[in-house]
Amino acid sequence: MGIELAKDSIDLGIIVEDEAAALRFYRDTLGFDYQEAMTMPDGSVMHRMLCGTSLIKVRKLKETPPTKGAPGPIGAATGYRYWTISVSNLDALVEQCRKAGYKVAVEPREIRPGVRIAMVEDPEGNWVEFLQTAS
Repeated sequence: MGIELAKDSIDLGIIVEDEAAALRFYRDTLGFDYQEAMTMPDGSVMHRMLCGTSLIKVRKLKETPPTKGAPGPIGAATGYRYWTISVSNLDALVEQCRKAGYKVAVEPREIRPGVRIAMVEDPEGNWVEFLQTAS
């Protein structure tokens, strides 16, 4: 039967060690639309932001988990390694991230005719891919 979507986008949860740094990246640098701070049952706070119609949830737990996700390039580990955001201002966005002090892990480049990507590390070492198609 397959999935029957009730929403045309995803919700993504990102557990962080430094919520202020994560908010500077996602809200202030990338410009995600900040919706609200929601107190969770354990007393931690989930910051909810929209990227288009996708909900991005940034949360610092009350106690730092004993295990971190493996940072680094796509081939460094299995599991979720990056997520992709389609944009129309790839070069300007990469420069904005660079000027804000974020590591550009993959410089803008064409991966196939009419499709360019770049990847930037967030403050936790997670990779965010930006993809632009020729109009």
